[in-house]
Amino acid sequence: MKKAIILSGGMGSRMGEMTESIPKVMLKLAGKPLLQHNIELLKRYGIEEICLNLHYLPKSIKEFFGDGSAYGLKIYYNYEPELLGTSGALLAFKNILTENFFVIYGDVVGKVDLEKLERFHLLKKSDATLVIHPSSHPEDSDIVQIDNDSKINGFIKKPGNRNFGTLGNAAWYILSPKIFDFLPAGKSDFIRDVFPKMLENDLGLYGYETSELIGDVGTPERFKKMEEVLSK
Repeated sequence: MKKAIILSGGMGSRMGEMTESIPKVMLKLAGKPLLQHNIELLKRYGIEEICLNLHYLPKSIKEFFGDGSAYGLKIYYNYEPELLGTSGALLAFKNILTENFFVIYGDVVGKVDLEKLERFHLLKKSDATLVIHPSSHPEDSDIVQIDNDSKINGFIKKPGNRNFGTLGNAAWYILSPKIFDFLPAGKSDFIRDVFPKMLENDLGLYGYETSELIGDVGTPERFKKMEEVLSK
């Protein structure tokens, strides 16, 4: 796999004062911006082209990362005057994301073995593979339900409760270009609008369950906890 998109447009409203003058993905975690952690991870696993959707304070992101040459890859940007949602952000990059590609949410960082993830995706002949893990906060997570073969059979959109299990969507995916057949024009959300429609049409969606380090750092408390882990 050579291509990826990192969702980078969020305002980071849950971060309070921390994002008053800086995009969430530019907050420094263990000495470098969140976005840099993910770009460097993707580069280590052979990614050559990365797409970034921008919205809040986009200039600071473009000035810092430029065309990506400093990281040995190519970066494409698209500015969204109004945020298009997690899946809507893909629309501008349809002509680039023409083969299997990674999706990483900008406020999620981790140390997942992307080569193993890709092997799983190919073994299952999956159309969409979601990284999932036990969530310590299922009430504030999108919950994924799977069968004994790791095939996804349902989603519980947050906010939820503990009645549907605790396997949370870690917000890292591998997607086939078939995803574009299910994207509506304009704003859309993977969990609410796109993945359920793919299930209804009998496409193969699988959950890659892992205990590797991966976490949402979209609140000050979670950000601090991840910083403590990465700084050890």
